[in-house]
Amino acid sequence: MPTSLGLFGTGRLGSAIRRLADARDDVDLRWAVGREAASDLEQVDVVIDVSTGPAVAQHLTWARRTGTDLVIGATGWDPALLADGDHGIRVLVAPNFSLGVALARRLSLLLGGYAAATDRDGVAVDLAVTETHHRHKIDAPSGTALALRDALSVGAARHPEDVQTTSLRLGEVIGDHEVTVATALETITVRHTAHDRDLFAAGALTAATWLTTRPAPGLYTLDDLAEDHLKETA
Repeated sequence: MPTSLGLFGTGRLGSAIRRLADARDDVDLRWAVGREAASDLEQVDVVIDVSTGPAVAQHLTWARRTGTDLVIGATGWDPALLADGDHGIRVLVAPNFSLGVALARRLSLLLGGYAAATDRDGVAVDLAVTETHHRHKIDAPSGTALALRDALSVGAARHPEDVQTTSLRLGEVIGDHEVTVATALETITVRHTAHDRDLFAAGALTAATWLTTRPAPGLYTLDDLAEDHLKETA
């Protein structure tokens, strides 16, 4: 039985998700809405939200009211919306749907730990995250850049503000993120480059089908999915 899907967001990523979903047998995309209000929508197993930050609050309210699992891929929304912990549904938050980015976040945490150890040895360490996206992207830094910055800062036992974070909006770049630890003696860089938007569309569908298999309502991230994926491939 295919997983039934709904989709909030009909932009570039939403269109890619629709195209890939139509080509798969394990999912059934029942509806996709853009700026329309979330009402009178057919009941589905899970909804993917790749709309805009301001729309997430309404979509989350709708999902809780209807008991529909929700994957939030939009960025620029207030995380306090999930602070009460009383979800009642399965919610997965992913500023980036690439499992490769989830791996880069884990590596950023390790890099931060290395920076902390180096700092304790009396060597000055600089931390930085640089991200580049297409000129149409509104939020800056991107949600992915913030996630990488936070992982690096946690590992390094520093404040996020201590990580130099730079955003560029150039041409039609899909997504490029670099995490850097630098001293006078060496520079270590972890870089993730997305070559095709289908990377994120496929990841969104994987996240949606995975979320419906979780044993209980609650808040999940792509790190949780990546953990399962790494166990399966180990």
